[in-house]
Amino acid sequence: MKIAIGTTNPAKVQAIQKVFEEQYKEVQFQCLKTESHVSEQPMTDQETIEGALNRAKNVLKVTDCDVGIGLEGGVSESLYGMFVCNWGALVDRQGNEIIGGGARIALPNEISRELKAGKELGPLMDEYTQRTGIRKKEGAVGIFTNGLVTRETMFLHVVQLLLGQWQYRTK
Repeated sequence: MKIAIGTTNPAKVQAIQKVFEEQYKEVQFQCLKTESHVSEQPMTDQETIEGALNRAKNVLKVTDCDVGIGLEGGVSESLYGMFVCNWGALVDRQGNEIIGGGARIALPNEISRELKAGKELGPLMDEYTQRTGIRKKEGAVGIFTNGLVTRETMFLHVVQLLLGQWQYRTK
């Protein structure tokens, strides 16, 4: 099986590889930076889902792989504050489109204010933590859960949801 991954972000790639390698003996991966065709900082569930689906479709179009996967992180406003959200999409050559979402946590008010002012979460978290590359490592979820849940772990769950649904539909 050949899996096209619509990102080169290590946290996302590792999540996809772990899930598929647990399920399949013969699996190959091709990672390509693909466009989400949504804003750099998705601000709603709908926009975040659309970004994941676009990445999955786009990476499948430009490869000879069997399956394309797109993962997208974003934020979503609610009556209880702004939450980190994460969505994934799996598309295959038979036209199946699978969508799954994962864990959510509320962001601190100072982060939410900056996002509403137009900043992007990745660079904002680098500034907030005085470190670099948070989005490629533990992510905001890792920072705000004191490392108990990392970005990779969060996306691992999403990929499990995608793969399980796909296996069920295609059995």
